Amino acid sequence: MHVLYFHQHFSTPQGSAGTRSYEMARALLRAGHSVTMVCGRYAQGTTGLTAPFTKGRRRGGVDGIDVIEFNLDYGNHMGFAQRVAVFAKFALGSIGVALREPADVVFATSTPLTAGIPGIFARWLRRKPFVFEVRDLWPELPRAMGAITNPVVLWLMSALEWASYRSANRLIGLSPGIVAGIAARGVDKSRIAMVPNGCDLELFAAPQDAWRPEGVHDDQLLAIFTGAHGPANGLDAVLNAAAVLKDRGRDDIRIALVGQGRVKPALQARARAEALDNVLFLDPVPKTRLTGLMAGADLGLQILRNVPAFYYGTSPNKFFDYISAGLPVLNTYPGWLAGLITDHDCGFAVPPDDPDAFADALIVAAQDRAALAGKGKNARALAEIRFARAKLSDDWVAWVTAAVRD
Repeated sequence: MHVLYFHQHFSTPQGSAGTRSYEMARALLRAGHSVTMVCGRYAQGTTGLTAPFTKGRRRGGVDGIDVIEFNLDYGNHMGFAQRVAVFAKFALGSIGVALREPADVVFATSTPLTAGIPGIFARWLRRKPFVFEVRDLWPELPRAMGAITNPVVLWLMSALEWASYRSANRLIGLSPGIVAGIAARGVDKSRIAMVPNGCDLELFAAPQDAWRPEGVHDDQLLAIFTGAHGPANGLDAVLNAAAVLKDRGRDDIRIALVGQGRVKPALQARARAEALDNVLFLDPVPKTRLTGLMAGADLGLQILRNVPAFYYGTSPNKFFDYISAGLPVLNTYPGWLAGLITDHDCGFAVPPDDPDAFADALIVAAQDRAALAGKGKNARALAEIRFARAKLSDDWVAWVTAAVRD
């Protein structure tokens, strides 16, 4: 069958963004199906298309996937109004695609929440089976963060959320909290499956040419954070811990923040002002090069702001990349990931907003490398047993294609 797949931030492994949609599309191809991927341009992503845009779009084949890319720039540096404008333009353009392109199943994945709009139109105007994947709960998360406070905007987002859930034949949540959040809107649990982000073991577990940022010595502990530098990530917690390490004279620990985002300039300015030379800022790197950095690192950092909605309502790519690479993980907030780390002894789960506890965990890691290596082996075992992408993608394909029967 043919799956019409909407993901505004689609990227191949040549980009530095998450590749879940690329991997799932490839899984559909392996199962004998065909895929048309509809996406926009993303600063951290690479679609694989190189032809010039014509009338605001371009189209071509990428590793067997038929890709339609809109000429709509998007990046984590954008403000709220800019983001909304790009989201709206993508949704409007996607409606036309949803009403014209052949499809046996229409699939849409958030974020943004507006990704569900073409699926709603295909469901009710073309009577096409629609599957909606929820990566973050909206408007719950921006409301909890205080990022959106306008009651009209929140009501409109809530209405769109309700319409997307009620229009979909089937839904997918990426974490326990997301599944519970969907069900709380009145959706029967039989229509919801949990398929978390998975571990790309073929990419991260394969032998790599390890590398470290310039100036980081082999005898220093290297902890890395790879991902967006935005308000939700709470990366001031890293600088707070770095300041504690500096005060304690721990020159044997280095922290590398790899990525881009709206708050990165402010973080860099603070690090300069406080002479935090134990923190390095790196530009985003493609997944194919990131594997080497992970092979050269000692610890992965899973950082988010201390917002209760995050505890069970997120499924961060970086966590699964870390454990794929056999990196133990230091996590700074409660929830299901902290539980996995504790239950499987594959890292450190420290209390939120506690720079001393954060620094203590880094010091323990640096002082007992044998124990740290054991935690890394446990992390890889967890990746292989619970979160191997091959198994999860098979589950995902079965759930999505079965929507035709519904």
